[in-house]
Amino acid sequence: MNKKIRILCGLGTAVAGGLLAAFTRDAALAGDVNLWTVLFALGLILALAGLAAALTAFQPGQKKADVGTVTMAALFAALCYIGFAYLRIDIPVGTEKTAFHLGNVFCVLAALFLGSFWGGMSGAIGLTLADFTSGYLTSAPKTFLLKLCIGAVAGFVAHRLFHISREEETRVNLGAGLACVAGMGFNIVADPLVGYFYKMYVLGVPQEAADIWAKMGAITTGVNALLAMVCAYLLYLAIRPALRRTNLLPKL
Repeated sequence: MNKKIRILCGLGTAVAGGLLAAFTRDAALAGDVNLWTVLFALGLILALAGLAAALTAFQPGQKKADVGTVTMAALFAALCYIGFAYLRIDIPVGTEKTAFHLGNVFCVLAALFLGSFWGGMSGAIGLTLADFTSGYLTSAPKTFLLKLCIGAVAGFVAHRLFHISREEETRVNLGAGLACVAGMGFNIVADPLVGYFYKMYVLGVPQEAADIWAKMGAITTGVNALLAMVCAYLLYLAIRPALRRTNLLPKL
């Protein structure tokens, strides 16, 4: 697709999503979860997705995705969904809740195999859908943004700095480990911080409640990050040789 068309489509989607969110916000936050809440969350997600699509048009040297890449991205999105929807422990925090879960494991793993864009999109789509179906609907827009960023950070370190899909084992071990640390290190800082301002200024939660949620969220985020770093690193080192022998390892 022409670069200008991609930018225009992305910006158009962002504006449409922003307008949808703006027009449905008051009704969505007036009571319990309802149709307006769904439309509000979808509007925010469309706005974020549109901005992401517009920004990726400026990415230099972007290759057209092949069937194998898209298939692996879909597989990782499904694993991210399963990691949150079925492998989690909910922790009530007032009227809200947070959770220990394994979804971030596959978000980081996707970035290690597929790079920043497809890794981030796998995590964003899979975990956002999990939010929609697991009682975390109002958190879905924040999830979409943060998982995109986790994929971008981990993928940048893995493939722009260390080129782990092309290097030999010693450099791969170091690059994959640092990519896991970078991606989850970003999330440890960003998740509670973004969550705090998102709760206050987007969802209209009182400052005291947002503060309590951020503190509890920081604990679960730290545990989730530690699990994701260790599990994603070990899984990558275990799976990579098999994909390389069968020529299925994406070359980024």
